[in-house]
Amino acid sequence: MKDLHPRLQALQTQLADSPLTRIEDSALTAQGLELWIKRDDLLHPIISGNKWRKLKYILNDVLCRGADTIVSMGGAYSNHLHALAFVGRALGLKTVGYIRGERPAQLNPTLNDLLSWGMALRFVSRSDYRQLRSYKSPDSLPELQPGQYWLPEGGAIDLALQGVAELVHEIELDFDTLAVACGTGTTLAGLIAAVPITRRVLGVAALKGGDFLSDDVKRLLDTQGMAPNADWRILLEYHFGGFAKATPALLGFIQNFQQRHGIELEPVYTGKLLFAIYDLARQGYFSAGQRLVAVHTGGLQGKRQ
Repeated sequence: MKDLHPRLQALQTQLADSPLTRIEDSALTAQGLELWIKRDDLLHPIISGNKWRKLKYILNDVLCRGADTIVSMGGAYSNHLHALAFVGRALGLKTVGYIRGERPAQLNPTLNDLLSWGMALRFVSRSDYRQLRSYKSPDSLPELQPGQYWLPEGGAIDLALQGVAELVHEIELDFDTLAVACGTGTTLAGLIAAVPITRRVLGVAALKGGDFLSDDVKRLLDTQGMAPNADWRILLEYHFGGFAKATPALLGFIQNFQQRHGIELEPVYTGKLLFAIYDLARQGYFSAGQRLVAVHTGGLQGKRQ
């Protein structure tokens, strides 16, 4: 790993620890299972979870190149853009966000935060947004100006994997399965590359029609010249109707989990992840005696209306 740029080093000192929390639950112990949660949601109030993990070495590249602006993309509730706008201001970088869909008459809390942190918002049609997804590298966006750095949706470039891999090295606990929710598959790819070969990595797709995620994960690994170390798969049936969609069953599970364990979840990613783990345990998917670690990827700001 390269040494971090001094401005990024200063920001990193503001981050808290990400402990492992044991979940004591009879529904799991009855199946002979042990569940721990990697609390990346505690890293920072704004740039928590996998957002910091993915952005860390990307930001280092931006600063080392001498770029002054990061241009990226996301939806109106994007955790990625939310973290990027905050960290851009903290590092003295300008940020531009392409937002999927028409500008709403009233901006939601996420978009208001982006503006307050200095991000320039550019609302684009859904067809134009899909076209933006075809630009994969920092210099690939047409009409990119000198000093601008293009960052694809969710920070899905190879540098993101380096920061995600550090999460695995922090888990000082022998485990059998490491599980994470998937949006772009970037975090999952970083985990796959870092997890020991005898372990399994499980992804839970947060969006409907996530069949493409496996190919995207393989592409990210290939870009880094990485062969998957661990056995891995992506579960596609826990989307609850699509990205940012929820059902009464999911919302009820989240409320019950929070009341019993004091850990806040959200329905876009972490709620679906934990629901899937409990449902799979009930079905006997995991062998008795297994120790599971679920990654809490933060994103709690997305719960706001």
